[in-house]
Amino acid sequence: MHSAVLLIEFGSIILGLGLLGRFAARFRLSPIPLYLLAGLAFGEGGLLPLGASEEFVSIGAEIGVILLLLMLGLEYSAGDLVTNLKAHYPSGLVDCALNAVPGAAAALLLGWGPVAAVVLAGVTWISSSGVIAKVLGDLGRVGNRETPVILSVLVLEDLAMAVYLPIVTALVAGAGLLAGSVTLAIALGAAGLVLFVAVRYGRLISRFVSSDDPEKLLLVVLGLTILVAGVAQQLQVSAAVGAFLVGIALSGEVAEGAHTLLSPLRDLFAAVFFVFFGLHTDPASIPPVLLPALALAVLTAATKIATGYWAARRAGISVKGRWRTGGALVARGEFSIVIAGLAVSAGIEPSLGPLATAYVLILVVLGPLTARYTEPLASWWTRRSGEHRTVREDTSTVAEASVAEASVADGGTASGA
Repeated sequence: MHSAVLLIEFGSIILGLGLLGRFAARFRLSPIPLYLLAGLAFGEGGLLPLGASEEFVSIGAEIGVILLLLMLGLEYSAGDLVTNLKAHYPSGLVDCALNAVPGAAAALLLGWGPVAAVVLAGVTWISSSGVIAKVLGDLGRVGNRETPVILSVLVLEDLAMAVYLPIVTALVAGAGLLAGSVTLAIALGAAGLVLFVAVRYGRLISRFVSSDDPEKLLLVVLGLTILVAGVAQQLQVSAAVGAFLVGIALSGEVAEGAHTLLSPLRDLFAAVFFVFFGLHTDPASIPPVLLPALALAVLTAATKIATGYWAARRAGISVKGRWRTGGALVARGEFSIVIAGLAVSAGIEPSLGPLATAYVLILVVLGPLTARYTEPLASWWTRRSGEHRTVREDTSTVAEASVAEASVADGGTASGA
């Protein structure tokens, strides 16, 4: 009986997600907010709480995080990462300073403590690569001059995740300074070793994993990823970082083939992950944090636009391209939820999950709008300011001319007298 209820509940979840995804696609929206809302509707305090399938959904959510980071790693070769790091690290530092600091400051102002501050800093820092990539494709900007700048900022954020996630994992687990330092050292050492091996022996690794049979390739890549993720988690490094490093180590045709095979699985389990996060958020807990979430969303939307503008200016992009760059980077999504999920699972701060949910819901909807309208609005404002300045200058010129004429007339009258 229990298994029948589990199948009914899980089947209903998957079917519902599919319908929500189709609805979002019709209106060219990201499905992430709809998945979160579905989780809120069927979780604690929701309309119809689920019970039998919760444990199964929890496992699916963990696999979703692993696949998200694996697919992210497959997007980049080790050489590309090293090149981006050397060329664009100042943009990454500005990005961190402008967008992580507001999150940390908000947590401290709310009295949540230093651990929650580190977590919320990550939530406000990392942009949504998935949402941004989709928006750039929808707007036809993939070939634009500013697109490499956008991608470089996203790559640097992804690299930072390899350092940041182990820190957060150690902090939320309650590890002390020594244990946290050891965890970070292991993570940095593993990341450096994987990058070195991938640059030097990437072809050999890809040849070992490679197979002409899609079934065998899928099984080997998926099995290797989950195995490495499990070992990483056992070492307190974070399963997500382990999966990301596996993706970096694979390259060439193997990476392309694995990407094609794993994309549907990634989409399925990532959707389950967002539902799982929503399931553990009581809808009644969102209204009390809605105003802080809205204020933080508005502030960090502005700081992301400033980040993109600065990075594009540094790369020599035109003014319009700078505004497009900033507007495209606003969306937050999957990784903000991943980071918040670590704290929620550890019970760090009860209000952190609801605030992160509201924050992501706001920015995942606002992000496509800023990507589309930031540059036209900036151009309109510039023209308007220029017209006002011209009118003031013309008015000043006319006034000066009138004064001069009056002076001449007064002088003439005096002479005649």
